[in-house]
Amino acid sequence: MDPKRFSANQAGRLINIHKPVEDWAFIPAPLPPEWSPDTELFALLTEAVGELSRLDGAGCHIANAELLLRPLRQREALTSSSLEGTHATAEELMLFELSGDSKPESQSAAREVNNYARALELGSELLDDLPYCLRLIKAMHARLMAGVRGGNQRPGQFRESQVHIGSDRRFIPPPPSELDATLRQFEQSMHERPDNIHPLIWCYMVHYQFETIHPFNDGNGRVGRLLLALMISTHCKLSAPWLYMSPWFEKHKEEYIRHLFEVSATGAWLPWIKFCLRGTIEQSKDALVRLNTLIALKQGFLDKVSASDGAARLHTIVNGLFSGVPVTTIPLVQGALGISYPTAKSDLNRLEELGIVSVLKGNRRPKLYVAWEILQIGSGENR
Repeated sequence: MDPKRFSANQAGRLINIHKPVEDWAFIPAPLPPEWSPDTELFALLTEAVGELSRLDGAGCHIANAELLLRPLRQREALTSSSLEGTHATAEELMLFELSGDSKPESQSAAREVNNYARALELGSELLDDLPYCLRLIKAMHARLMAGVRGGNQRPGQFRESQVHIGSDRRFIPPPPSELDATLRQFEQSMHERPDNIHPLIWCYMVHYQFETIHPFNDGNGRVGRLLLALMISTHCKLSAPWLYMSPWFEKHKEEYIRHLFEVSATGAWLPWIKFCLRGTIEQSKDALVRLNTLIALKQGFLDKVSASDGAARLHTIVNGLFSGVPVTTIPLVQGALGISYPTAKSDLNRLEELGIVSVLKGNRRPKLYVAWEILQIGSGENR
């Protein structure tokens, strides 16, 4: 790491390290106890908080929050994993969630993405009994890394060796000898937000701090983004975790990396916070558009069923497609509705005729009936 890129305003200190090679590592200072936005940032903050409030208000008024939460979690899992070089499609993730089934070459990627979603769910559950703490972070990391690439890198345990970021060693986080003290300071930061720093801004400061410490051998970026989603939800008093920043960070990956580095090297907090607030505005608007599109699509499907004089059972099947994985089978419908196999088959064939579902190509048994439009709205992918 080039120490010449660090100025007198750096947000921490450089120390010389000798293993695995002679180099410099950066140890972040505790987060600032106070920080005041300039006029331009205050305007951005006001807009970001307003868009986030609109999204939360819309989410509060839908009968089934999972209508939006599930596709948002899925998209977050796909894009956060993509940032780390793990690429799976929404279709592959859907098949894995349904039965663990996926093509051999993509099964590992689908499992990694699925683990991300499960780690997010675990974090939400643990927060019912735990504060934001290192124990929570380690539990999410263990769930994230279970049975996947990097799963031999001490899941749920902080690293005991030096790591670096980038093949050119562009950034080197604290050495193991400094990790314990740095993490204790970080945990204290999660507990003690200064009153004069807006909670949304504080969440992005904490995100910088976590990524800079880089406490695990692998999975740091994903755990950091999981933590960010949960912290924004709780610190900004949202009714649910509606806001996910990975799509923004992936879209502006180089800018994301540059801003994180510049905070460390020159104390450039203002550009970093502005970048994150612009992302908050875009992602809040995007989630609200997806919600409205899903509501309209659901109503359109139900109207199609009603106009075709379809049985009431068809409405139940359609509602089910929007509340879980947007795919079903004849046996699943048969069991859920307590009807015969021929009747379940007839119902799904009717939904296929109406263009609501289509049979996934291939020789899978039982046949998979997929509502592709639901999947596309959630993931943003086109078939």
